[in-house]
Amino acid sequence: MSDSPAPRGHGPKAPSAQRRDARSPSGGTPIAAPGADPSTSRTWADARHGESTHLTPLSPPSGRTTEFPARALADPHLVYDPLAGDGPKDVVILGSTGSIGTQAIDLVLRNPGRFRVTALSANGGRVALLAEQAHRLRVRIVAVAREDVVPQLREALSGLYGTTEPLPEILAGPDAATQVAASECHTVLNGITGSIGLAPTLAALEAGRTLALANKESLIVGGPLVKALAKPGQIIPVDSEHAALFQALASGTRADVRKLVVTASGGPFRGRTKADLARVTVEEALAHPTWAMGPVITINSATLVNKGLEVIEAHLLYDIPFDRIEVVVHPQSYVHSMVEFTDGSTIAQATPPDMRGPIAIGLGWPERVPDAAPAFDWSKASTWEFFPLDNEAFPSVNLARHVGELAGTAPAVFNAANEECVEAFRAGALPFNGIIETVTRVVDEHGTPRRGTSLTVADVLEAETWARTRARELTAQTAEARA
Repeated sequence: MSDSPAPRGHGPKAPSAQRRDARSPSGGTPIAAPGADPSTSRTWADARHGESTHLTPLSPPSGRTTEFPARALADPHLVYDPLAGDGPKDVVILGSTGSIGTQAIDLVLRNPGRFRVTALSANGGRVALLAEQAHRLRVRIVAVAREDVVPQLREALSGLYGTTEPLPEILAGPDAATQVAASECHTVLNGITGSIGLAPTLAALEAGRTLALANKESLIVGGPLVKALAKPGQIIPVDSEHAALFQALASGTRADVRKLVVTASGGPFRGRTKADLARVTVEEALAHPTWAMGPVITINSATLVNKGLEVIEAHLLYDIPFDRIEVVVHPQSYVHSMVEFTDGSTIAQATPPDMRGPIAIGLGWPERVPDAAPAFDWSKASTWEFFPLDNEAFPSVNLARHVGELAGTAPAVFNAANEECVEAFRAGALPFNGIIETVTRVVDEHGTPRRGTSLTVADVLEAETWARTRARELTAQTAEARA
């Protein structure tokens, strides 16, 4: 008998007959009342006692739905395959050496009875840290995108493991993260940055894993592909804004939702005019007042492209029309997002800025992880401010709405062109305002995607390649004109 961790997540205990009846042979399905449609069933689980609790569907008033329909990718009222036996939940972490990954590992190490990491993936730029993580977590598999660092990784692992201890399996290459995303586990946390996270997202969904999604780009560029694979309740959002909406939406039914309110810190340039922004430097754009993030995400927060992407993501996750998704500036970043209901009530989710809370929701739902992140000290005075978004100075959000309405390959073009323009700005080839001006030109040249055709991964990749090429051409013209 193998002494390796049991597959599919909560330890070696065999699934109960009740759980086997609730699952499909191809993987997990939402636990629902017998004979009920999972998309309209209120569903919870009492994981503390190792038993599922089946609640019969509510009987809503005529013409009202009980919960979110199946096309809403994230539904707090559904629990996807929550019971896999007793013991820690097996987790795969993609992007383990990045901001999301390192904070997730901190959460796991503080909760060994709740989670167990079975595999890690990283780009390969921080080999020593990756080896240290693998050794400390005793993972089965380590994956790196860069094949050239494998000898260095193997040497680092050998230096940490005892002479009699077997080293973890090493996977390398551009498909390594996709391979581990489909490996045996309960939950895959996708913390990769950029659209390269799409293939691992699709692999995790197809393999039947619960997907804790921090990689917003995979949903942005491949929305129809993700929707085609995801089962109700299979995706748990990890972005702080979408984890906040997820929790707030649990307070009511779909019919009661009037609008989603996504909060934005405003970045380092809140209050500046469009003319003011023409003169900002790279150093100023990287000085975010609230969050510590990577350079691309930080500059996206300065242009508010990040918020535009989050609006598209909210639309795809919760199936709420774009005209009912509002952005409001909240400099303190205490309220992470809100849901306004038809009776005038607004439910806000608030914590001090710390990503470990949303990560804990992604890994632990439907249960909460005690002390996952700091709470407010209500004995101290604080001021919370909210301001309307200045769409003239920051046109990226309205551009994102336009792109989201176009759908098809337009979001992929928007995202890829922006990534190229951010790099051009960092290199001094574009002024700050030139980022959105150039992205807008690329989106306009791309035009309206064909209707009535199914989006494929090849379509997304082709659109991204074209957008990157065209963005580089335009930024080169701008740099030449400025020289």
